[in-house]
Amino acid sequence: MKMRYCKRCLQPDTRPGIFFSEEGVCGACLWEEQKKNIDWAAREKELADIAEWAKSKHKAYDAVIGVSGGKDSTFQALYAKEKLGLNVLLVNSEPDGITEVGKKNIENLISKGFDCIKMRPNPKVMQELTKRSFLEYGNIVKPSEYPLWVSAFRIALNFDIPLIIQGENAALTLGVSTTGQSTDGNAFNVTKLNTLNGCKASEWVGGDVTEKDLFMYQFPDASEFENKDIRAIWLQYYAKRWSQVYNADFAIARGLTGRTEPLEEIGRFRRYSALDSDFQIPNQMIKYLKFGFGFATDEVCYDIREGRLDREDGIWLLQQYDGKCADRYIDDFCKYIDITREQFWEVVDKYVNRDLFEKDANGKWVPKFTPGTDFES
Repeated sequence: MKMRYCKRCLQPDTRPGIFFSEEGVCGACLWEEQKKNIDWAAREKELADIAEWAKSKHKAYDAVIGVSGGKDSTFQALYAKEKLGLNVLLVNSEPDGITEVGKKNIENLISKGFDCIKMRPNPKVMQELTKRSFLEYGNIVKPSEYPLWVSAFRIALNFDIPLIIQGENAALTLGVSTTGQSTDGNAFNVTKLNTLNGCKASEWVGGDVTEKDLFMYQFPDASEFENKDIRAIWLQYYAKRWSQVYNADFAIARGLTGRTEPLEEIGRFRRYSALDSDFQIPNQMIKYLKFGFGFATDEVCYDIREGRLDREDGIWLLQQYDGKCADRYIDDFCKYIDITREQFWEVVDKYVNRDLFEKDANGKWVPKFTPGTDFES
């Protein structure tokens, strides 16, 4: 097996759906270059026209936004409200085991002047699907992604809301455009995201879960939106200032609270991502063992592309933080799906990429590769 890194950032080609140019540059770095040539005034005018179109429909709400209360959704909601002048309905799909900081942040966002529908998927169904997803895919959060994305689309249909505003298009930010997800502003292609993979709720039917249990896991048919003249956009495509760090700074200034745990325990070096659920932390560790990169890789790559970090310092950060996960997060997840820590590792071991990792004398998985250096097993 070969693993090569982008020549500009530290993105590996093991990321599912990643695109590399012939010169060895990843799609996300190419997008960063393209941004310099974009007529952002024209993009803003296009977005303003879309907002005016939504307002011209004279519905109770002009737009709907799915939110967690984190940095990106705080930026989305306040940008739509304050800059575009839209009357926005927020939709919050609450995760099982929501963190205290997550509760605080969603209430902080709502307090800025929004109506909000809080929805919690049936916890018994979610628990069963999460266990099944862990066993069958080695992915803890896959089931929770479905209602997280579907909820805003369902609410738009049922409340007759003309505009759906999504935030980050992974085809741009992560460079994952080979899955069929487009790099334009159309957010109806969200079902091409790697985790959703078509978003067919029927795939989860089984055991005690019936199709009726999965209404909020199933994207409506595209024709339903066409019949009601509903649009869906990626705000990132239109907003020049969109970035992980800018969104965080924007949201912090408006009351966002971050994590306080030691960074070595959460596998990242910034405190303002994935705040509402701790299950993301062991899931990123598993992703690291599958593909050779975790959440810290994303953070490092964002910073390199935007000029806040050089490659050498980025390599040091990856060695310090990528793939790290404190035992207590694993224990909490094991308790949630009723397995032991030993059973957890029996499952994880099946998904470890043995071309990239080997066990040390203490039985711990350690990388054979060095971040930033092309590797061949």
